[in-house]
Amino acid sequence: MLLRILSACLWLAALPALAAGPFGDYDPVDFGPEGPARYPVHGIDVARFQEDIDWRRVAASGIAFAFIKATEGGDLKDPKFDRNWQLAARHGIPRGAYHFYYFCTAPEVQARWFIRNVPRRGKALPPVLDMEWNPFSPTCTVRPPGAEVRRQAEVFLDILERHYGQRPIIYTTPEFYAQTGIGLVRAEFWLRSVAQTPDKVYPGHPWVFWQYTGTGVVPGVAGGVDINVFRGTQRAWRRWLRQHER
Repeated sequence: MLLRILSACLWLAALPALAAGPFGDYDPVDFGPEGPARYPVHGIDVARFQEDIDWRRVAASGIAFAFIKATEGGDLKDPKFDRNWQLAARHGIPRGAYHFYYFCTAPEVQARWFIRNVPRRGKALPPVLDMEWNPFSPTCTVRPPGAEVRRQAEVFLDILERHYGQRPIIYTTPEFYAQTGIGLVRAEFWLRSVAQTPDKVYPGHPWVFWQYTGTGVVPGVAGGVDINVFRGTQRAWRRWLRQHER
C-alpha cells in the first residue's frame, strides 16, 4: 500500500502545474482573484507549430472555441490550416481563422490573400487580424507610425467585413497597443497578457478574448499551446455566438 501511495505521489508531481483555469500550464502565473479561473469559457489558438492536433480529444477536454492560423503577409498559408479548419468543425468546436499581418505588404493584398484561403461557407467565428511587431522576420521588421498602422488596419478590416459579413476581431500585444494606438480602431479586441490581468496592461480598454498563457496544456495538443478566455458567462458566450457566428 505504501509503495502504491508513493507511486501515485510521484505521478502527480510529474504532471504540469495547474493553470488558473480548467487546463494545465507548464509555466503557470498567479493572476489573483481576477485571473482566468473566474471565466468559464476557455479556448485555444493554434498554428503549424502544434503539429497534428487530435481535435476529438480537444473537444472532449471542454475547449469551447479555437482560433486557427490561416495566412501571413501576402503569400504565406499555414500548412496545417485546412486540416485544423475541417477537423475543429467536425468535432463541434466553434472556430475562426486569423491572419498575421506584415507591414511590408499592402493591406488590400493581404486581405485578398486571406479571402482566397479562408472559405466563406460553413459556420465560423469572425476572422481575426493579428497585429503585432515582428522582430524575428528576416524580411519585414518595418514599424510604421501609429496613424499609418491604424489606417492599414481599417482597410484590411473593411475588406474582410464586406466579404464575410462579420467585422473582424483585432488581436494585439501590450507593446504594440501602447506604441500604435490600435485600440482606437473600431473592432472587438482579443488581448494578449500573460503576466498580469488585462485591466493592468490595457487599463480601461474593453476586450472579448484574453490570451493568458502561451504554455498551456490541453489534451490532444502536443507541447505548450496558447489558451484564452471569453469575457463572460456561459450564457453570455452562447449569446455572443448567436450574434457573431456566421
